[in-house]
Parts: sequence; structure tokens; C-alpha cells
Amino acid sequence: MTENSSSRIDAPTNISLVSAVDLVSQSLQYKAVSVFLVLLVCGAGIVGNIMVVLVVLTTRHMRTPTNCYLVSLAVADLIVLVAAGLPNVSDSLTGTWVYGHAGCLGITYFQYLGINVSSCSITAFTIERYIAICHPMRAQTVCTVSRAKRIIAGVWALTCVYCLLWFFLVDIQVSRDQQVQCGYKVSRDLYLPIYLIDFAIFYVLPLLLAIVLYALIARILYLGPLPHPADTATTTTLRRSCKEPPEGGAKAGRQGRPRSALSSRKQVTKMLAVVVVLFALLWMPYRTLVLVNSFVAAPYLDAWFILFCRTCIYANSAINPVVYNLMSQRFRSAFRGLYRCQRETAQRRTLSALTASYSVARDPMTATNGTKARIAMETCVSTETVAETEKKGKVVSFGMDGESVGLERGRGDVPSVSLEATPGAAEPNEGEMQHSVV
Repeated sequence: MTENSSSRIDAPTNISLVSAVDLVSQSLQYKAVSVFLVLLVCGAGIVGNIMVVLVVLTTRHMRTPTNCYLVSLAVADLIVLVAAGLPNVSDSLTGTWVYGHAGCLGITYFQYLGINVSSCSITAFTIERYIAICHPMRAQTVCTVSRAKRIIAGVWALTCVYCLLWFFLVDIQVSRDQQVQCGYKVSRDLYLPIYLIDFAIFYVLPLLLAIVLYALIARILYLGPLPHPADTATTTTLRRSCKEPPEGGAKAGRQGRPRSALSSRKQVTKMLAVVVVLFALLWMPYRTLVLVNSFVAAPYLDAWFILFCRTCIYANSAINPVVYNLMSQRFRSAFRGLYRCQRETAQRRTLSALTASYSVARDPMTATNGTKARIAMETCVSTETVAETEKKGKVVSFGMDGESVGLERGRGDVPSVSLEATPGAAEPNEGEMQHSVV
């Protein structure tokens, strides 16, 4: 038992891989709370980050440089939630590692890949915001989607290479009671320099850089003079290079462009600053615990505090889509548009089935009762309504927003289909500048 305890003390730093040694973690209450929190936070985070990726990829005006970095952040958060969150469910239920040696190496690798890429993505959009606001002329060549894609590709490539060292730091450990755990195979003395480098590069330096850059941004946005009409050319250049029209849309863009552009930039900067603050706060418990445990003789491994640290990590990866929805009108509209798109797809399938059904009958007046019943079943319309429509040639409403099908005699075998436009977000005109990231 002493040997088992000492091996755990030598490797207490990866909370997502090593379980607490006390009996609390084996209690039914702890397991129920742990599984519930992990499934709730990770489930919501996975859905939210997938929606962020979809709205940026499928909505034209959302494809901006900053949104490219937010997509990279969303993908990294998805990796964290899947690789670090979900394996903890099986670990809490079974009390042992069930994914084998390959799973130990792969899951650990992807955990740190997602963690490090998310930190780099936050640093990237912080720098992009600083250039866009503080150096608008330079932003013409720097704040572009193609450059953002190249930067993101480089970040992922370098981080993938950097995280390869974890393949040599973790391994399967079997205790005397035959419990299998995925933990570190090196002593704490050897791991400490690696952790400190990781802590400095992916936590301390990004936060220090963010503090400095957001202070400079705030000086421009809040302490500097408001743009005058003479500065319209500079404002237009900034918005064209970084795709940052006002939140009010085309009307706001025509009336009070300088003031609206400033307000839009403030709102975008506030949202991204909130993301950075949440990153700092939610990662602080885990980083502090690991830092303290790296220097003390007997690590602090309270099961409930470890669960709190884990939940904070998962919440950091899950909360960003909520922030976008609360603080960005464009993301709210895009999320609604994604929902409407799915709804309209189902409605179009119903209309397609209706058209195909009517095309079978050469003459609607001579259609059999069986054909009418099948049409009614496929379109959710009663057979009496179908028969009455054939006689009167009226328009049948199927109870869907803005959708109707008309049967007109003498217009051919297939009924005419008329669709009313569904109100939605107006597409930007070619002459109007594209809207901002958020």
C-alpha cells in the first residue's frame, strides 16, 4: 500500500487522468454528482461549439478573420470536452482505466492538444483585435481571412508537434489491487520543468499579453477622441479590412457610420475580453493546484476539490458559445438562422413529396381514393380537403409558415407550388460592407 501511494504522489499533476486516493471518490454520492456534472457541462459544450463551427462555415457574412480564430477555439474546446471530459465518466463509474495503453497515450495527447490550441487561439484573436483597432492601416493586409487560416494552420501544426512529448510521459499503472490507472511514468522531479514550461507558454504569457493589448485597445476605444467625419476614410478602411460593419445593419451603416463602427468595435472587444477573463478564472483552480502539488511533499488530492477543478475546465470549454449568444447580435441571428434552415429543409421535403404525389395522377379529377389518401397521408392534409381542392381549384394551406400549394386546372398535370418568403435576416448587399465577427 505504501508503494502504491508513493507512486500516486509522484504523479499527481494530471487531474483528468489520476483519481483521488481517498474513499470519497468511491462513494455513490460522489459518482452520481461527478457523472451528472460532466455529462451536463460536456453535453452542452459539445452542442454549442458544433453550432459555432456550423454558423461560421455556412453563413457567408460570418466568415471573418476573428471568427476563423473562434472556430479554431471551438474545435479545440470540442477536443477538450471529448478527450478530457467523457473518459472521466467511465473512470467515475468503474474506478479504473478501461481504454488500455493506446487509449492512455492518445487521450492524453488530445487533451493537451486541445488545451494548448485553445490558449493559442485566444492569443491569436487578441493580437488580431489589437491590430484592427490600434493599427487600422496595417489591418488592410494583416486582418484577412486567408492570413487567419494560415496562422491557424501553423498554430495547429506546431502544437501537434509540441504535444508529441506526452507519448513519452504517460503509461498504464497497475496497483496491487489490480486497479489500472493512466498516469505519468516519470518522477515528479523530471516532470516539473516540463510542466513549468507548459504553464508559462500556454497560461502566463497569453494572459500577460492579453492584459497589455486590451489595455492599449481600451485606451483607443474609451479614452481617445471619438472619430470625426474627417476620419470616415480611416474607419471605412478598418471595417473593410476586418469586416466590421455596425451591429445595426445596413441602416445603421448609412446613418452615423463612424459612431456605429466605434460602438460595434467596442461590443466585439468586450465579448472577446470576457472570453479571455473566463479563460483565466476557470483555469486558475487547476493551474494553482498543480503548481502547489509540484513543490509540496504530500500533494493535496481532495476528491471534491479535484471535481471542482475538472468542472471549471469543462465549463471553460463549454461557456464560449453562451458568451457569443449573449453578447453578439450577429451570432444570435446566425444561431436562429441555423435553426430555421433545418426547419425549412424539412418543409421543402414535405413540398417535394406533395409534388411527386400529384405528378403520379395524370388527371386530378380522376384520381382514385387510394391516391388521394396517400397524398393526404404524405402532406398531412385530409382526403376531404384534397377532394374539395380538386373541385374548386383553391389554394391549400398546410399549416406551415409561408407555405401553400395551389391546384389550378388547365395548368398541366403537376400543381403549381408557391412559396412565400420567410422573414429572416437580410442578406448584405454587394455595395454594403460585410459585418463584423460577431
